[in-house]
Amino acid sequence: MLETTDKEAFVLEVHHRLSAVYGTQIKYFHDLDPLSELMSALLSHRTKNRDSGEAFANLMDTFGSWEAVRIAPTEAVQQAIKPCTWPEQKAPRIQQVLTLILEKHGSLTLNFLADMEVHAARQWLEELPGVGPKSSAAVMSFSTLRAKALPVDSHHFRVAVRLGIIEEKIGEGKANRVLENLLPPDFTAQEMYDNHQVMMRHGQKVCFHYKPNCKDCVLLDRCPTGQRLVNKP
Repeated sequence: MLETTDKEAFVLEVHHRLSAVYGTQIKYFHDLDPLSELMSALLSHRTKNRDSGEAFANLMDTFGSWEAVRIAPTEAVQQAIKPCTWPEQKAPRIQQVLTLILEKHGSLTLNFLADMEVHAARQWLEELPGVGPKSSAAVMSFSTLRAKALPVDSHHFRVAVRLGIIEEKIGEGKANRVLENLLPPDFTAQEMYDNHQVMMRHGQKVCFHYKPNCKDCVLLDRCPTGQRLVNKP
């Protein structure tokens, strides 16, 4: 593994190489308020984007507001989110989280997070059941808050591990802040979002879970995993 200063330089090199392929100033894919983004994140756990998106739309079409979701019969919420995995677990969890937000803040909104320092806002979110570093970063970055936070999904994580930036045993949860801290401190929220997007897209388009396309990888000369696979007898 590289030393921290070498890792920082390497991470920036990776960022620039992938940005040359996948672009910069990447458009945000959501314009959801932070509470809606949190609900979307809770639905997305171990679920394909298409299915969690359908579940989210069903909730809005069926109930119309998060307060209506909160007080609805749990069975009705479960039925609405049936497209996602484990709806029997996610329905009561969503209602529990909505109730806790109402109790802790006094109203059913997360817009107040805009007035908090990002680290403090993420800590507040992570006190909620089922909300870890990935979800808190997603709320801060993807929502209309557009804050400086680095979500790390499975694709992003896989690319970072194969490049030797982090060890697989660290897990996606802890990797979130480790990878964020390796980015330049003067990175803007947009640049941090771009980093997540280019790492994720590279994992989706080249660095596949099975049979990665190493020969066409722009990072092959710097990737120990790719070098090993390409030179494998």
